Amino acid sequence: MLFDYTPVHWATFFTAAFLLNISPGPDMAFILGQTAKGGPRAGFSAMFGIWSGAFMHVLFAALGLSAILATSATAFSVVKWAGALYLVWLGIQALRSGGSICKTEETGAPMCLKSIFKQGVFVSVLNPKVAVFFLAFLPQFVEPGAGPAGPQLFLHGLLIIVVAGLIEPPLVLIGGRLTEALKSNVRVSRWMDRGLGALFIGLGIKLATSDRF
Repeated sequence: MLFDYTPVHWATFFTAAFLLNISPGPDMAFILGQTAKGGPRAGFSAMFGIWSGAFMHVLFAALGLSAILATSATAFSVVKWAGALYLVWLGIQALRSGGSICKTEETGAPMCLKSIFKQGVFVSVLNPKVAVFFLAFLPQFVEPGAGPAGPQLFLHGLLIIVVAGLIEPPLVLIGGRLTEALKSNVRVSRWMDRGLGALFIGLGIKLATSDRF
């Protein structure tokens, strides 16, 4: 029967999905960083961008495209270096911003939020370790009698994003409280940018020096 799983299967999967979503990484750092800097609307824009990138990774895994990154050192290196350079570039931009804030009530807010969304998509898509992780993680929950492997991979990958939808929005709302202090204190905002910039540069270096497994 299609998608016929036991309660033990679901308990194991959702436990793993929860632990995956609360683990620190570039995605969570980007969401919380944008939230602290620009408030909840900026945080949600970053979050939806990350989710969109993660959805693309789910599609890649279901279609078998992630296997290319797992088996081809050249393909993995190309995507890895692109992602690392992008993170470093985001870090340099933050260091040079001088404490500017994406104020969601201003006229230019839609363009600012759109830019954050796009950055979130790229931060997620250009991380090949996410693709390799999905390829290694999702097949563990494919059951022989529950239908074709592709749809099962897609279902479980989609549910990981659903679990993120239960965890990350409250974090964005809580982190948004920091914005009030930043709106009236450019010095604090400047140091926030420096910290965020250093974080992204560090994550970029970490990605650049990482292996496939």
